[in-house]
Amino acid sequence: MTQLPPLNSLRAFDVTGRHLNFRAAADEMGVTQGAVAQQVRQLEAHLGMALFERLPKGLAFTPSGRSYHARIATAFEELHAATETLRPEPNKVVISVTPTFAAKWLIPNLPEFSAAYPEIDLRILATEKLSSFHSDGIDLAIRHGQPPFGAALDAIRLFRQKIIAVAAPTLIAGERLPLDLATLSRLPKLHDSHDLWPAFLKQLNVEDNGGHGLRLSQTALAMDAALSGQGVALVSDFHAKRDIAANRLVQVIPDALMGKQDFYLLAPRGSKRGTSTQTVVDWLTSTALAGA
Repeated sequence: MTQLPPLNSLRAFDVTGRHLNFRAAADEMGVTQGAVAQQVRQLEAHLGMALFERLPKGLAFTPSGRSYHARIATAFEELHAATETLRPEPNKVVISVTPTFAAKWLIPNLPEFSAAYPEIDLRILATEKLSSFHSDGIDLAIRHGQPPFGAALDAIRLFRQKIIAVAAPTLIAGERLPLDLATLSRLPKLHDSHDLWPAFLKQLNVEDNGGHGLRLSQTALAMDAALSGQGVALVSDFHAKRDIAANRLVQVIPDALMGKQDFYLLAPRGSKRGTSTQTVVDWLTSTALAGA
């Protein structure tokens, strides 16, 4: 088995690679600049190659150094995550949600939660990828999908998927609501990764004459573009509820597209939930029901 480099040298390389500066790395590690530089030189000697180019105003990766740092940084992240799972934190609850759900529903409702349960440390992991309850240290997840989700998970439906068309009042100034279909047809459309406009317009038997429109990777971005008057967006009705109530957005036609995939709260089945996790489950379900 190839002898691994010293852990201290790897740590110095990881921190230096994030800053590309020995002084900044030394400040983070709480040691001298010379000590960090020496650890990096020892690692380079151990590997028999240069990892950084020394420049007048800092450092730059060599090609080998860049690829090596990406893997070393990942390894340290895994070590941190593994260690965190061993530390009991009874009041910590980690919930995985999509960025749109976090930005448009969960975060706006968090002040109410924090006021009611200040002792709970609720941590939000906003990601489009599926998170692992075990390797990612997730207690709960909210996902858009269709059951069954597997025998290892409990699933509670929070919201039905009801897609509506919304726009900023400035975009439709002078038009009477609800819009007639000809007006909807010629307005610019905002598209996200779900690409629901073809199905929505087909349901209305309407052709799209609004041009190619703006295409974005997330529904939250499409909503932000709609708020700035750049077009009409298709969103889940509960995501837009606050903006509609504040007259920042308006539902342009009463028709809605009912999806096959709803929004579910997921939790591991069979393991006893802590008090804090159960409190979050109860709060999410009651808040979703109240806003339905």
